[in-house]
Amino acid sequence: MSTQQPTRREPEDNPGKDGRTDSPQDSSPSPGARISRRRLLGTAGAAGAAGLVAGGAAGAYAAEATRSDPEPLTSVGSTTVSFHGRHQAGITTPLQAHGHLVAFDLAPGADRKAAAALLRRWSRTAGQLTEGEAPPDDTGIALDAGPSALTVTFGFGRTFFGRAGLKEQLPEALAPLPDFASDALEAGRSNGDLWIQIGANDGLVAFHALRALQREARGTARLRWQMNGFNRTPGATGHPMTARNLMGQIDGTNNPKPSDEDFQRRIFVPATGEPAWMAHGSYAVVRRIRMLLDSWDHLSLERQEKVVGRRKSDGAPLSGGAEDTPVRLDKVNGDGSLAIAGAAHVRVAAPASNQGAAMLRRPFSYHDGFREDGAPDAGLLFIAWQADPMKGFVPVQRKLDLGDDLSRFLRHEASALFAVPGGCAPGEYVGQALLEG
Repeated sequence: MSTQQPTRREPEDNPGKDGRTDSPQDSSPSPGARISRRRLLGTAGAAGAAGLVAGGAAGAYAAEATRSDPEPLTSVGSTTVSFHGRHQAGITTPLQAHGHLVAFDLAPGADRKAAAALLRRWSRTAGQLTEGEAPPDDTGIALDAGPSALTVTFGFGRTFFGRAGLKEQLPEALAPLPDFASDALEAGRSNGDLWIQIGANDGLVAFHALRALQREARGTARLRWQMNGFNRTPGATGHPMTARNLMGQIDGTNNPKPSDEDFQRRIFVPATGEPAWMAHGSYAVVRRIRMLLDSWDHLSLERQEKVVGRRKSDGAPLSGGAEDTPVRLDKVNGDGSLAIAGAAHVRVAAPASNQGAAMLRRPFSYHDGFREDGAPDAGLLFIAWQADPMKGFVPVQRKLDLGDDLSRFLRHEASALFAVPGGCAPGEYVGQALLEG
């Protein structure tokens, strides 16, 4: 899981068309940005609210709880993330509170030309929505809300290329994922021709984007599956913290960081990569992983920590230190036992245990009600980003299959792999180099 960060997002390189450099994908509203109906209510209050989001918010929000007057948008609502840039947004963007994952299959008779028209429509609408603008024929679902860090990310599944007559452009890295021992996959909730990831810090804003894009797919693509997820809302803690999963564990401490020297090489396809249309893109592995929470919750705290290899309270490795202290896999306790057990999750998943294999995990939690036995149908919508799945997700998952204590409490029920091309400049659309090249 990716590290939870403040509402303001880290800048990214976003060179535009013809090699020029656009402004970074800053999360703050740009001074010259258009003020839409959705943003009009709150831009004046954004600066004052920023301090609340950074810290001390709990008391302030409690004091305001009994007010009946409408409040202006806070910095959470007014945050924008540009749709345009070298990379698509939603990959290194800080985790949002609400997410939708949706896959489509091309409708019978829909060809390459129809797919290009759809991606053109989708990109235009996503660009409007991420700026807080209502597209034509808007439903009004989020009319009075700000953009709330909305991101929309598009990808192509392996089956898309055959159906669109683009087999010669199929990337080698989009080969089917191998079977894993932990798989219990449902075909109807796996794979797909086209994929959209939507994230926002407001639930109505996220649903608004989902609805707008689904409407525009009519006649060209049919819904295959859809999943809904959530994370902690930015500003809900006294200071920025790594997110917790539904097992209560701090999750994402060991994620690659944009400041790492090899981050770009691990996560993004290079400009000279193959195929050429995937330059600056990435590959997303999507897995719906149900957690056996009833079984997990019955473990003692000590046992839970040994299964994971980190303290539950603060995420510090059992080899000592604080959350960000590097894990010492060679650390031995006074009785001669390994401080981090041989089958502990952090040991088995560590890059040092997998010839340096790493991926950027940026998931959402989910809860889809309860199963017939009363157990929660809940877990993780796992999304892993890497330049090559065979060097990122696949070797790590194979290692986890061989002996990870945490795997006994997980069920992998859906799986998909998508090629996510680089971003686009204003006036262009995502996938244009593929569909018009």
